[in-house]
Amino acid sequence: MQSAVGGRSVPQPRTRIVLADVSGRDNRGDRTRAELAQQTRVGEALVRGLVRAQLALALRLSLVVVIGLGGLPWLFAIAPSVSRVTVLGVKLPWLLLGVASFPFLIGVGWAYVRLAERNEQDFTDLVQRPER
Repeated sequence: MQSAVGGRSVPQPRTRIVLADVSGRDNRGDRTRAELAQQTRVGEALVRGLVRAQLALALRLSLVVVIGLGGLPWLFAIAPSVSRVTVLGVKLPWLLLGVASFPFLIGVGWAYVRLAERNEQDFTDLVQRPER
């Protein structure tokens, strides 16, 4: 590119572009985010790992609920004397299944949200971690 000064062309100084400087600044987090956005094999593997972690968490907590609430009828069937206990004029099975089950389910739900957010934060930290 040239500019005209007083009727004469004066060449502009050249600009040197060095691609090594640009690639040297690229860190692992940028590459990983690009792989996620472009849905490469590495990106798919990372997302699959997150999905598996979330699924494993959901299955573990579902097992806690099934054992916690599903085990109560078994307890009352195996030990009928427990089902005859009354607390404040209400039979124990009604208290456990009708009243205590709601705080239990709320607690399991709270734990699930907290642990799922931790899984997502670990995934985000992994993606944004700079290359060592």
